[in-house]
Amino acid sequence: MVTLNNILFLDIETVPQYDCYDKMPPEWKALWDLKAAYLIRNKEEETVETIYNRAGIYSEFGKIVCITCGIIQGYNPTKKLILKSFCGDDEKEVLLQFAEMLKRWATDANKCLCAHNGKEFDFPFLCRRMVIHNIPLPTILNTRGKKPWEINHLDTMDLWRFGDYKTYTSLNLLACTLGIPTPKDDIDGSMVWEVYWKEKNLERIVCYCQKDVITVAQVYLRMTGEELIAADNIEIKP
Repeated sequence: MVTLNNILFLDIETVPQYDCYDKMPPEWKALWDLKAAYLIRNKEEETVETIYNRAGIYSEFGKIVCITCGIIQGYNPTKKLILKSFCGDDEKEVLLQFAEMLKRWATDANKCLCAHNGKEFDFPFLCRRMVIHNIPLPTILNTRGKKPWEINHLDTMDLWRFGDYKTYTSLNLLACTLGIPTPKDDIDGSMVWEVYWKEKNLERIVCYCQKDVITVAQVYLRMTGEELIAADNIEIKP
């Protein structure tokens, strides 16, 4: 069992790199057209333009606008969850700040990262965008050359699968199933691109990302038989 204090819970929010299809440079339009043609096959109501709002989930066409991290401090019954967000329009700066924090925090082999569907989305997306920006990968993120048991990545969806890889379970559904209150009272993932590009409300996205990290941490605690963290014991660092 991993020590709770050695886990960094995280979530990322991503958006398309441009506010609409028409703003893409010609060479990127051509590349997106190829990608989108595959995505919209047999969907007559969709076009390469209308589906562009989904570009943010692909690391080649999207960018990260928020990374929220959470660590647990203390022990039952007064343990706390401390949150810190890295956000902004300049993705490279966001990633540099996050990478620097990881280097300071992950100083030994006992440290772990945890996200929901992190192994298939958050962790590889972070690595790909860092490579694009020529940012050296922090050791804890870099899986190159490591054996499976040397990769310190936890995934709450992976834990819930119990070896069954046929289905996907959303964080919201899993939390509800486990009886964990979910503070999803504002937006959902499909709305992030619109909140960012049309409303230009990054603060709203950060709040949404923080709620996801709280839920990931609580789900992990529930699945490992630990007491949940009281709302009064959740602290957000500036």
